[in-house]
Amino acid sequence: MAGQAPYEQYEELARQLSAVGAVKRDLGRILPADCSAGAAAVLALLDRHGDLRMSALSELLAVDMSVTSRHAAHLAERGWIERSHDPADKRSRILRLTPEGEAMLLELSRRSADLLAERLSDWTDAEVSQLIRLMTRLRASFGDCRSAPHRPPPTPPPVPVREPTTRTPAQAT
Repeated sequence: MAGQAPYEQYEELARQLSAVGAVKRDLGRILPADCSAGAAAVLALLDRHGDLRMSALSELLAVDMSVTSRHAAHLAERGWIERSHDPADKRSRILRLTPEGEAMLLELSRRSADLLAERLSDWTDAEVSQLIRLMTRLRASFGDCRSAPHRPPPTPPPVPVREPTTRTPAQAT
C-alpha cells in the first residue's frame, strides 16, 4: 500500500515531479511563436469540452477571468476561436474552436508527439505504456486540482503535563 512507503520515497518523488518542469519547458519550446502554453491549453480544453462560457473556461484553467479573457482575445485575433454572446446571458461569451483552431491543435499534437518520440527513442513501448498508466493514475489521485488545497491535519493540542507532586510522609498517609 502506498501509505506504507518509506517517507524518503515521497521526498524523491517530489524531487522527480519538480524535474518534470524541464520536460514541460522543452515541450513549450516547440510551440509556434504566436501560440503560448496558455493559448494551447485553451485550445485543448475547447477541443475536449466543446463550446464553453468564459467563466467555465476560467474555472477549468484555474486562472483569473482577466487571464482567460486575454487568451481568448489572442486566439480570436488569430482566427483559432470565435467568441459569441451567450443567448441565455448576453453579458457572457461562448468560446468555440474554429477549423483553423482545430488545425493548430493538430499541429501542436504532431510537434509534441515528434518531440516525445525523439526523447524517448531508447524506451520500449511497454515502458512508455507504463509511464502513461502511472501518470494517468497519479493525475486521478489528485483530481482536477481545482478543489481546495490539501492541508495537513491540525496538530493536536499538547497533552498537559502533570507536575510531579512531592508528598511529605505525613500527606502520603
